[in-house]
Amino acid sequence: MSGNQAETPPSHVSENYWSVAFRQFRRNKVAVLGLSIILFLFFVAFAADFIASDKPLVMSYGGELFAPALRDYAVWLGLVQWQQAFQNINFKDFAEAQFKEQDWAIFPPIPFSPNEVDLTSAIQPPSAKHWLGTDDIGRDIATRIVHGSRVSLSVGFVAVMIYVLIGVGIGAVAGYYGGVIDIIISRLIEIMLTIPTFFLIITVVAFLPQSIFNIMVVIGLTNWPTVARLTRGEFLRSKSLEYVVAAQALGASDFRTICRHLLPNTLAPVFVAATFGIASAILVESTLSFLGFGVPPSTASWGSILSTSRQLLPSGWWLTAFPGAAIFLTVTSYNLVGEGLRDAADPRLKG
Repeated sequence: MSGNQAETPPSHVSENYWSVAFRQFRRNKVAVLGLSIILFLFFVAFAADFIASDKPLVMSYGGELFAPALRDYAVWLGLVQWQQAFQNINFKDFAEAQFKEQDWAIFPPIPFSPNEVDLTSAIQPPSAKHWLGTDDIGRDIATRIVHGSRVSLSVGFVAVMIYVLIGVGIGAVAGYYGGVIDIIISRLIEIMLTIPTFFLIITVVAFLPQSIFNIMVVIGLTNWPTVARLTRGEFLRSKSLEYVVAAQALGASDFRTICRHLLPNTLAPVFVAATFGIASAILVESTLSFLGFGVPPSTASWGSILSTSRQLLPSGWWLTAFPGAAIFLTVTSYNLVGEGLRDAADPRLKG
């Protein structure tokens, strides 16, 4: 290399903040394991109809091929409706009564519906037929845990999305403008933080119909103060930095300065708080369902399975062990990911 030719800088020099944080996160094997478990749970929730359902994955009837599980999944998404010939039908009875010799059907690994009642199989321990046992009216626990993952994951994400949007907006306004606006918002945040959130949620939910949507909204509307206070602190720290002052000197509007310059550089702690918040929201939903204030009884959720076990312990130990393990695994995984993001996002914690 000639003397006047500059050396090529190492590749890590050109990395931005998020690239460095992602590289730091990948080094945390425990956090990566937690993320892998969460992704697996999302796969289970997304493919629940193909894992546990009383509808065949594929069947041949009358010389034609049908995919009832896929059709049911499309119905759940609201894309199609059931064809009249197979609407509200018990496929197992249908196969026994109407299948001919050339007809066949392949069912999912767990061939039960989450609300399929079989009183002859009530309170059965884990067996080859019911992998995780049955409840007091014969519903398969494995199926209800698989479909209950949809409730827990959706409540966690939607509720956190609601209160993150509210908290970031309120905190950004308070931290950027300061003065009287900051004082008013700060006092409001302090008032909200003094209210026991869980008891407030129970009070509100008790007067509303049992609905997963109501739970999402109530959790979202009562948990924003923590995110707002965190965002406010980040804005107070960052708004006097050179790049913000330069943007203001060049005539950038307040909206552009907040959204284009300040928010992207202050969201890392918010993402960490949101990860822990998802775990908390899942616990809140499970607790509400356990107390009878959660989702409707016909909706499978981990908390409702635990609620069923109260009258059956200690004989029905599987009604507590398996949904409890699912909640523990999910919440622990989110907490591990949150700790990994915190360590990767905070330069002071990097080795």
